[in-house]
Amino acid sequence: MSRILITSGPTRQYLDPVRYVTNASSGRMGAALAAAAIGAGHEVVVVSGPVDVDYHPAARVVPVVSTEDMLEACLDEFPDCDGLIGAAAPCDYRPIKVASQKIKKTGEPLMLHLVETPDIVALLAAIRESQWMVAFALETEDRHMRAMQKLERKSCDLIVANGPKVIHSPDTTVDILDKSGQVLATFSGNKEQVSVDLLNVIDTHLIEQHAAG
Repeated sequence: MSRILITSGPTRQYLDPVRYVTNASSGRMGAALAAAAIGAGHEVVVVSGPVDVDYHPAARVVPVVSTEDMLEACLDEFPDCDGLIGAAAPCDYRPIKVASQKIKKTGEPLMLHLVETPDIVALLAAIRESQWMVAFALETEDRHMRAMQKLERKSCDLIVANGPKVIHSPDTTVDILDKSGQVLATFSGNKEQVSVDLLNVIDTHLIEQHAAG
């Protein structure tokens, strides 16, 4: 049995007390992966942004809001885990300044100055010891090329590539690639079954090898 950290859902970067920047991630894939991992006999910790989905009751869920919150929670949990599945879609940008009061309309354009948020998976890779790491790459073009760039940048062992049609959908189509760029498998179907299939690949290529090593 492995202890697996799964990140799930979106994050929110607030502009003022009531408005925020986010994305359309639903957390369905993270929830399905958690259920699949528990079904395979693993212990699961989910660090989740704000979602409306329910996680498996056997998973320990750490709720977070911002990308910085997610990073902090992951830094706390990751050292005690055997591996990471980074299925979350954290916001890549945050406002430089958060207004203390609700921003009022003025009739003029509102200029937002955004800066990059931390790269959670890359920062976890920098502190990992023997842990394995799997990331997700949702791309709108050149899916495999951009997924491989992300795998290298984040120093992952495997990466799961998909496209924007999966957002808020019960179904998905994914390719799982290794460091050489080889497509180990392609899966299509509902996210619950695809998650079981992905866990089987992760078990074969990472979990069993780490256990044997």
